[in-house]
Amino acid sequence: MRLLALLVLLGPALALRLATTTSVYDSGLLDRLLEAFFRETGVRVQVLAVGTGQALRLAERKDVDAVLVHAPSLEREALAQGTTAEPYCLAQNAFLLAGPEADPARVREAESVLEALRRIAAQKAPFVSRGDRSGTHLKELELWEKAGLKPQGPWYLESGAGMGQTLVLASEKGAYTLTDLATFLTVGKKRGLKALYTREDPLLLNQYAFHLVPGSPGEGEAQRLRAFLASEEAARIVAGLRVEGTPLFTPLRGRCVFPLRP
Repeated sequence: MRLLALLVLLGPALALRLATTTSVYDSGLLDRLLEAFFRETGVRVQVLAVGTGQALRLAERKDVDAVLVHAPSLEREALAQGTTAEPYCLAQNAFLLAGPEADPARVREAESVLEALRRIAAQKAPFVSRGDRSGTHLKELELWEKAGLKPQGPWYLESGAGMGQTLVLASEKGAYTLTDLATFLTVGKKRGLKALYTREDPLLLNQYAFHLVPGSPGEGEAQRLRAFLASEEAARIVAGLRVEGTPLFTPLRGRCVFPLRP
């Protein structure tokens, strides 16, 4: 049984509640980090794997003690409102466009991610959006807007689910989707999807940050987790997570790619 699943079953014994984006959960990164944190501190963590928007709503209600999220615009708002505090930029990777091997929209030939999206829309090729106000969904909407498009119609589908489930649906529908690298390699690739647009592009950078929830019941334990995530051991865990030799994340060690302070 995965450690996180075991800790959830322990219920009343839990000391810290963490709402996290699904990509760090599905990739296995959080398992490794929290196993090491538990060995060091004995503090157990209840994990709620949800989209960034939902994670920040839980923080606003103080239903969690910390969040690990990846939507800088929403994070800045939360910091300005006092919903979260003391952000720590943990890791980064990149978004990419995945889809079927046949690639009917010829995304592989696109010179930019915006051109790739225009090709998908022009072809009306099936595209699965998360549609859940997660960091990935917000990034997708930003890219469509920059491409000058408002996707709609039967070809544009919404999963309303996490990244892993969205990749499964894209595979079943023979559809394109925007995904983070880690979940693509751990879920999407195994489902037969191909990484079709993977060029280096500042628009596709993906930053993960940990925030405290001030005044929450487990704020003290959340401070301890923040200190652990800033440690050399945590950075080694982040850097060491690989699939077929490919690193899933790059440790940031607090050096944010996108500034979060309001």
